[in-house]
Amino acid sequence: QVQLVESGGGLVQAGEYLRLSCAVSGLVVSDYTMAFARQAPGKEREVVAAITYSSEPTYIADSVKGRFTISRDNAKEMVYLSMNNLKPEDTAVYYCAAKRLGSRLYEHWGQGTQVTVSS
Repeated sequence: QVQLVESGGGLVQAGEYLRLSCAVSGLVVSDYTMAFARQAPGKEREVVAAITYSSEPTYIADSVKGRFTISRDNAKEMVYLSMNNLKPEDTAVYYCAAKRLGSRLYEHWGQGTQVTVSS
């Protein structure tokens, strides 16, 4: 059974830092691209960062470029999203996701963790 479990969300002030973690189990990590996506109230879910098994290349959405970094520890089966200089518009539920190499759609999702940034 595939499980993606996010942690590290919370309430912070604008300009502060958070790191989200995603614990992965039940799949062969070398076969999957991992990502973090977010969904704010009334908005569509968007992928903000993605990383392949080799950590090259990575994808960072324009909206968070220069502030967010994605990384992974394959031995520990963990994925991380480091978020610097957080803004109120970053407030959303953040999800960990996985898709097979070459696949267009993310097929596995975590339950999400809330990130709230106050101004």
